[in-house]
Amino acid sequence: MADFDYDVLVIGAGPGGYVAAIRAAQLGLKTACAESRETLGGTCLNVGCIPSKALLHASELYEEAANGALAKLGVKIDKMSLDLDTMQGQRKDAVKGLTGGVEFLFKKNKVDWLKGLASFTGANTVQVAGKTVTAKNIVIATGSSVTPLPGVQVDNEGGRIVDSTGALELDKVPGHLVVVGGGVIGLELGSVWRRVGAKVTVVEYLDQILPGMDGEVRKEANKIFKKQGFEYKLGTKVTGAEVGKKGVTLTVEPAAGGAAEKIEADVVLVSIGRRPNTEGLGLDKIGLELNARGQIETDHDFATKVPGVWAIGDVIPGPMLAHKAEDEGIAVAENIAGLTGIVNHDVIPSVVYTKPEIAGVGLTEEAAKEKGAIKVGKFPMLANSRAKTNHEPDGFVKIIADAETDKVLGVWIIATVAGTMIAQAAQAMEFGASSEDIAYTCHAHPTHSEAIKEAAMAVTGKPIHM
Repeated sequence: MADFDYDVLVIGAGPGGYVAAIRAAQLGLKTACAESRETLGGTCLNVGCIPSKALLHASELYEEAANGALAKLGVKIDKMSLDLDTMQGQRKDAVKGLTGGVEFLFKKNKVDWLKGLASFTGANTVQVAGKTVTAKNIVIATGSSVTPLPGVQVDNEGGRIVDSTGALELDKVPGHLVVVGGGVIGLELGSVWRRVGAKVTVVEYLDQILPGMDGEVRKEANKIFKKQGFEYKLGTKVTGAEVGKKGVTLTVEPAAGGAAEKIEADVVLVSIGRRPNTEGLGLDKIGLELNARGQIETDHDFATKVPGVWAIGDVIPGPMLAHKAEDEGIAVAENIAGLTGIVNHDVIPSVVYTKPEIAGVGLTEEAAKEKGAIKVGKFPMLANSRAKTNHEPDGFVKIIADAETDKVLGVWIIATVAGTMIAQAAQAMEFGASSEDIAYTCHAHPTHSEAIKEAAMAVTGKPIHM
């Protein structure tokens, strides 16, 4: 058996890659991780989940102060203003702290960070920054990047047509921000800039926002965001963009065909999705081809068809979510070490960090109905004592269960803390819970989570507080 430099080499240090590397090292394998970015943590920590949450949180507090919501609670502010530099500064601090934290974990677990882009030269060999490195097992965890929109050229430096990275870095509040794409990223970043004073228009190709989510949730979210001041152009496609001295002129037309119209914007955010990062990996050198969606196919253990080469996260099929990649990172490391690493892809929660938050796990009502008879229980946040006391009346909890077995098939929540609440639902589903199991579990009072208990009671009988 040939000697290798490493037992495991992970390509990419995003949530999937760095977790896989740390877990492999914890299991006693000699591990390295190749990453070309200046800092660890991938898109998520550097220009994605983490910095966007820093701005979402800050802008939420700003809006509460600016729109008089605090005054209603007896908190009076005589003079207030937006200090965007400080708001952006605390975002950068959050990123620095967390990316530095991953670097510390690498040192603690003795993971070697190979700085540079890794490219295959053979099944067990890669080239990183001009050096050849060999490993018995190589894990591809290169993540994804922004999907380009034909006819609309992103230029983050210019600050007029930006992607999600550029939208985090704006140095002044745009008068009119047009968001192309009504998905999670567009709505979150649109929320940030709307709260601090921008007019926001969302242009979405489909006839409803938040593709892939439960139908009722999508409709309710649409209503809530409209009330907050979002404007929509649904069933609309963008055909071109022209950057002028003062802003951008977008050309749009109905998705179904029809007359074109122009929209004037100060800044345009293109957020129509993400695509797997496979370019420059040299996959052709090892005979690994991509599927029709540009993804790498793996088996249940995350092994590709090339022995010793594995893949996880955004480069393989499934939702492009940091926590999905993390779980796959742990599983792939355990499989390489000869243990049993499994990810239950039927129970992966997704969250939209707007206000209120929107979260779901399992099947939508539409998908569940296609599989057989179901029962649905719903409970409005308006009737939840904690939400009412906090002046947070928007949203509901919806539980979908199998009509015969009462097994929970899906849970959908719109509430200020939906992202935290969904963990209980995911855990219940992981244990194969029935709606009755949730209904008969004692929930602390007063909490938002009581709405989950009441929705579960609504599946088979009647909730108490409605």
